[in-house]
Amino acid sequence: MTATAETLDRVSVLRALEALRNGVPNGDAVRALGCAQAQVLGRFEEQLEELDSASLTVVRGALVSGDFGAGKSHLLEYLEHLAISRGYVCSRVVISKETPLHDPSKVVQAALREARFPGGRGSVIHELASRINYRSRQASPLVDWAMSAPGLIGATVHLHERSHEHELIARILDFWSGEKISVAEVRAGLKSVGSRGAYDVKAIRIRDLAPLRMEFAARFARAVGMRGWVLLIDEAELVGRYTLQQRAKSYAELARWLGIVEGAVPGVASVVTITDDFDIKVLQEKDDLVLVPERLKAKGTEDAVLLASRAEIGMRAIERDKVPLMLPNEATLKDTYSRLEDVYTRAYGAAPQLDTTVTTMRRPIRSYIRRWINEWDLLRYRPDAHLDTEVGELEQRYDEEPELEQGSAESDGE
Repeated sequence: MTATAETLDRVSVLRALEALRNGVPNGDAVRALGCAQAQVLGRFEEQLEELDSASLTVVRGALVSGDFGAGKSHLLEYLEHLAISRGYVCSRVVISKETPLHDPSKVVQAALREARFPGGRGSVIHELASRINYRSRQASPLVDWAMSAPGLIGATVHLHERSHEHELIARILDFWSGEKISVAEVRAGLKSVGSRGAYDVKAIRIRDLAPLRMEFAARFARAVGMRGWVLLIDEAELVGRYTLQQRAKSYAELARWLGIVEGAVPGVASVVTITDDFDIKVLQEKDDLVLVPERLKAKGTEDAVLLASRAEIGMRAIERDKVPLMLPNEATLKDTYSRLEDVYTRAYGAAPQLDTTVTTMRRPIRSYIRRWINEWDLLRYRPDAHLDTEVGELEQRYDEEPELEQGSAESDGE
């Protein structure tokens, strides 16, 4: 998985350095520098083994914590390349205003839109659909599942296999990718292939449809020979800036993606990153551990009580189950410096020797990498320059920002 500078062409090493200058690692940077997070990698290997099982099961997710700049995004980039190289479909989703964690439909749409897999180009659903052979042995579990799945899902699988109406097939693929489709259109399609009444086709609530879409996608991927579906969710700490109600929904959705509540999606292995101080700054200082279940249960409705239970499970996972990223030690810093020096030399010629004396091990790895690159850049133009780099800390804020919740697609309609 890890490349060396000699195996990367000059364009690749230049791309890697530019990404590292900006603190946003790309595939080239990750392949060159590798990943030293042994504990997380070991857990990820276990997840992939579970995905490989013959029966589609719920795989327990991993929640990874680290300070700003500790390498969370670098880790996910590495895991993505590792998964794809082994034959898995992989989606990397960044939590944002456009993709709020509390809205499962937006998360699933992003997962389907951003998915990548070996040899794939363009839309993953469209690409997989072009490869499906419903009569193959590996597709039979999907066909069997579709017959017992909610009618809208099962009917679209049936129509994709049997219909020759190109416009209808295109609408089905868009539906599988996260768009809407009308019940009347599906019923008319069934009638056209002589299967009227074969499926109980009716609308599905969006909040129920999202996990069904994700489960279908995982099963569909396996039906064309993929080994499973990996979902990587970055920057879950944005949840701390939602209002309390949306934080509650987000904790419940986190529990779903971690596979620790009823309603979790089988066939998907998730890794979620979050800041290491979230439990203190949000769960404790904002008192979410008490206020979230208290406020929800006070509503007295069955849905609110269920949400409170799932939200509490999600919060407890943040509090107790995080896998912390390891801070760099002398050995990892030495190895990283050596790899980065090779990359820089490949790009610009021999990199000047820097003072790599370590005064503290509490700084994130990103600060070392950016400092080394910045100092090499300066010395490349001013060899006589006196270097005195100052390193500051960026504090993660968790102030509530209600505008982050605008534009959510949550509703009860199909």
